[in-house]
Amino acid sequence: MLTFVFVCLSISVSGLHADFTVTVANPSVKVKENEGADLKCSYTADFGATPRIEWKFKDLKGSQSLIYFDDKPTAQYASRVTQYPGGLRFNKVTRADTGDYDCEVSGNSGYGENTVKLTVLVPPSKPVSRIPSSVTTGSNALLSCFDNDGSPPPTYKWYKDNTPLPDDPSKFPSFKNLTYKMNAFNGNLEFPSVSKLDIGSYFCEASNGEGAPQRGNAVQMDVRDLNVGGIVAGVIVALLAVGLLLFALWFASKKGYLPKMAESKPKTQAVYTQPRADDDDGDGEFRQKSSFVV
Repeated sequence: MLTFVFVCLSISVSGLHADFTVTVANPSVKVKENEGADLKCSYTADFGATPRIEWKFKDLKGSQSLIYFDDKPTAQYASRVTQYPGGLRFNKVTRADTGDYDCEVSGNSGYGENTVKLTVLVPPSKPVSRIPSSVTTGSNALLSCFDNDGSPPPTYKWYKDNTPLPDDPSKFPSFKNLTYKMNAFNGNLEFPSVSKLDIGSYFCEASNGEGAPQRGNAVQMDVRDLNVGGIVAGVIVALLAVGLLLFALWFASKKGYLPKMAESKPKTQAVYTQPRADDDDGDGEFRQKSSFVV
């Protein structure tokens, strides 16, 4: 009996999940920039003959906006978007249209949604790289490379003296003495502790499968030793300068060339003298015959 009830419940729950279903024909659509794009979205008859359909967009930065609402495109998309039974059509897409599109359907007290990911394909441009021209032995050096146009976001490679650097130098005999760390996704090439082996001409390359890879400008990076002698000499010169200044102040003070500090005069104190007993007149009146002495 319990088994029968369990089976019935399972069938009932499965049936509920089958109702009010929203389906997308292609969950990931890729289109070249300035071309048209179709985002197809269908739904079951459970929603009724005239369900409410909305399309929402979320870009790569997480910002959200309405595309289709209240049976018409919003003002922002009115000239670019057409809604038809079973989907949404862009007459021309730009790189800013890359992101997630939610198709939401409601009707007959039911609700369902599904998402289409649109990627607008844009080849990378010439990447911007930052490469130090000179670093000190043993210091940390960071080389960066970035392209802001490619879609999908490109991956990066680094070259030294026109030779591609492997992601893991320890696996290659020619690079096993190098200690750099490369991130192909953010374009960073980091040397935790540079040495003379790292001297060379560096440039980066950005690629995303669209168009030809793009290379940045090559920059020569030199590694110089820390000038210990120069630092010591600088400290000695500074100490001598301080000593000479102190001697000059002492000599000027001894010869009287420096102004003396004004001496402070002692404060005058008021002294009150108590009148003697014989200063009283016979009538008992007190007559002051002494006063404050300053």
